[in-house]
Amino acid sequence: MLAQTLSLGSDLPDFDLPGVDGNRYTPKSFADSKALIVIFSCNHCPYVKAYQDRIKAVQEDYKSKCVSVIAINSNDEKNYPEDSFEKMKERFAEENFNFPYLRDEDQSVATAFKATHTPEIFVFNSERKLVYKGKIDDNWQEPDKVVNQYLRNALDELLEGKEISVPETFSIGCTIKWIT
Repeated sequence: MLAQTLSLGSDLPDFDLPGVDGNRYTPKSFADSKALIVIFSCNHCPYVKAYQDRIKAVQEDYKSKCVSVIAINSNDEKNYPEDSFEKMKERFAEENFNFPYLRDEDQSVATAFKATHTPEIFVFNSERKLVYKGKIDDNWQEPDKVVNQYLRNALDELLEGKEISVPETFSIGCTIKWIT
């Protein structure tokens, strides 16, 4: 639907979304984070399923460095019932997500981000400026054959105060399922 995602250096779009844990989340919920990773996600996409353990590992490995991960599901639940809020709650519990899983029912947040895919990654620094966008790594099918860990490299460089050497990669995955 949308051809161009947020530009590097853009401000974090505002949001106020329900999480499957019963809480509501806004950017202020992560005020203490040195970096905020926003991942557009869903339940049914095979790319998301392939990456879910890697996403959990990123949260686990970086939480002590004040990095937060959130996943946002913006998919149309009418035509994709597996992506409904109730199914999100089930998946969150079954998969033991260690990060908030949020519902963007009216797709306003996906629209504000100009997000196109699941999973699509947006990393914001402590000033909530976009510093990385794209994919997690270069091999969604075979984690043991990953050569470039784009997300982890960007986080390491950001936390070390360095310029991010690869600030943008092409997102792969399923397209966001827009309400028609």
